[in-house]
Amino acid sequence: MTSTTHSLLICIDDTDDIGTKGTGEIAQEIALLLSEGQLSRCAFVTRHQLYVHPDIPYTSHNSAMCFQVRTRFTLLQAKAIAITHLTQQMASASDPGLALLDLHNDYDEAALIEFGLAAKKMVKTKAQAYQLAQQAGVDLSEHGGSGDGVIGAIAGIGLRLFGDDGRVKGQLLSKQSGQIYSAAQLIEMTGADRVIDLQDNVVGLSELIMVTGNLKAVFRQHQNSILVTPKAGQWINADKQQLKSY
Repeated sequence: MTSTTHSLLICIDDTDDIGTKGTGEIAQEIALLLSEGQLSRCAFVTRHQLYVHPDIPYTSHNSAMCFQVRTRFTLLQAKAIAITHLTQQMASASDPGLALLDLHNDYDEAALIEFGLAAKKMVKTKAQAYQLAQQAGVDLSEHGGSGDGVIGAIAGIGLRLFGDDGRVKGQLLSKQSGQIYSAAQLIEMTGADRVIDLQDNVVGLSELIMVTGNLKAVFRQHQNSILVTPKAGQWINADKQQLKSY
């Protein structure tokens, strides 16, 4: 293993089935393995919603899971670790795809973003995914079944690079019942980057926010962003329906 630190963007898609471990959880586990337990090197996982269409097989939501990690492992070493864990944890009926991008190397960001955005609106093919991977500098591979997960895996890379798509996996705070915090307190407690409203305006650090239910974040302007909305003269965290559009 080399002492150089690599910054890798990794995305997996179509590893689960109804009643099995979710793709997001598998992504988090891979991130921890590659960061060797150093959470400061392991960034959050983002969930990117792709096109839902009868011609696209998926288990429940057709979403890809992407994360960035700083690691001492090279891309090929990271790939081997990711494949081992993915194949151990994936559902037998799944069609997994794995995409890795070394952010220190040259890559075609514009082409990847274009593909990711298109995959939210239209059916893409495996052939297109592999052609893009070769052109754009992405290591793309399939690991069972039809292998159609490669489409979502490379689309997720593009959407993460886009920086204005997706929800952050997990709950920053759970089962809150109307507790009030300042924006600064929420950032400190959760590790989020900022608090924003539905129009992407940054909410001031001293502003008070009532948190009810589960507090979740979205990926906006390349930042882990807590989403809030005004209601009855005060800020409250975005509800499930509002988060659904991200």
